[in-house]
Amino acid sequence: MDQNKETTKRPSKFVRSLKKHWPLMIFLGPYIALFILFFIYPFFYGIYISFFRWNLFEPSASLFVGFENFQKALFGVGDIVIWKEYFWNGLKNTILFVVFSVPFLIILPLIIAILLDMEPRFFKVFRVIFFMPTVLSVSAVSIIFKWQFDTNAGFINGILSLVGLGDTSWLNSQPGAWIAIIVTTIWWTIGTNTVIFGAGLKEVDKTQYEAAELDGCNYFKVLWHISLPNIRNQMFICTITTIIASFNVYGQPFILTGGGPERTTTVLIMVIRGLLSGANAQPGLAAAMALLLGLVIISVSIVQQIYNKRRARD
Repeated sequence: MDQNKETTKRPSKFVRSLKKHWPLMIFLGPYIALFILFFIYPFFYGIYISFFRWNLFEPSASLFVGFENFQKALFGVGDIVIWKEYFWNGLKNTILFVVFSVPFLIILPLIIAILLDMEPRFFKVFRVIFFMPTVLSVSAVSIIFKWQFDTNAGFINGILSLVGLGDTSWLNSQPGAWIAIIVTTIWWTIGTNTVIFGAGLKEVDKTQYEAAELDGCNYFKVLWHISLPNIRNQMFICTITTIIASFNVYGQPFILTGGGPERTTTVLIMVIRGLLSGANAQPGLAAAMALLLGLVIISVSIVQQIYNKRRARD
């Protein structure tokens, strides 16, 4: 009798869960495998090699140097002071890009989403038009705008010459180079945030608008006290993701200006990439710089999250 009870014993909770959710596991399995292969593994591998003077061609000959790569990047070591200059210049330019671009990438999509939420004529067509650039690659977008900002044959200078402003060397001088990079980025990326804000506005409870209308509130009061507070979560998500994406800028300055003029648009990822190419490649130093950039991004995200929570409490 006891043996029969043992043989008919129910399977464990884990096994029952697997049997119940096996379709979900089949769909999630490839994603999890790719996530581990292309994110988790490179992340920890990058941390590992940042403590070595890494040899790309013969990894077994790599020399453990502890925090030397981080010292090179932050303070310079011996005759390698130049990497300190490159790191801080790249980080400064990256932060400048974040400061200049993020406000436009949040405010402009929000304004567009509010206007489209009024459902003007052909608003669905405009929604598609604003989103379409996001499906293009950064290379295609940057090449298009490099032609537009060309000093001699560009569309921008062609328009300016009609009003007597003459030719401007956009890509070879400042602030023209930054203007070109930011305009390119705005045109390419505002569609995503516009869609997110638009979806958030559509989810606002319409009874709140009806109550405000009965109270005699004008449009701007309704916008400030009802619409914007109801999409606070969407605004926070868009701000965080936009900041992270802006810190990872690379393609636009690389293609449009090549980091010039005089390295004023050389962002940190361009410096990191330079360390991974050529006969004197230094992967360990590149990994250290990448980790430092990651720490900056994490710090900014944490500060933004704390600020958002305090505002929500208030």
